[in-house]
Amino acid sequence: MSKTSIRIGIVAKAALAHFAALLRVQRKERNLTLNELADRLGISIPTVRKMLDGSPSVAIGSYFEAARILGVPLFDPDPDRFAMTASRTAEMESLLPQRIRARQQEIHDDF
Repeated sequence: MSKTSIRIGIVAKAALAHFAALLRVQRKERNLTLNELADRLGISIPTVRKMLDGSPSVAIGSYFEAARILGVPLFDPDPDRFAMTASRTAEMESLLPQRIRARQQEIHDDF
């Protein structure tokens, strides 16, 4: 049974490639082998290879955990600014509807 490929746009692909490059650089700077990184992440070596190649099939949680382990900042490193941004995002989200429903098309049946 073959896996279907995950389609992502050009910008997302470039961002993922850049993020993977940051992870590769940090892994090498910290002298971590693929096996050591896989053990710390709790994933297989082939999955680590895919992640370091920028594969969109790797779970985003694995990317985030690798970033944490390797010291690659995901967001603003200033905790106060991060907290303020997170607070604003939560406030904005609370003002938006909880569900988005498909718009019902108005039927014109007056012949």
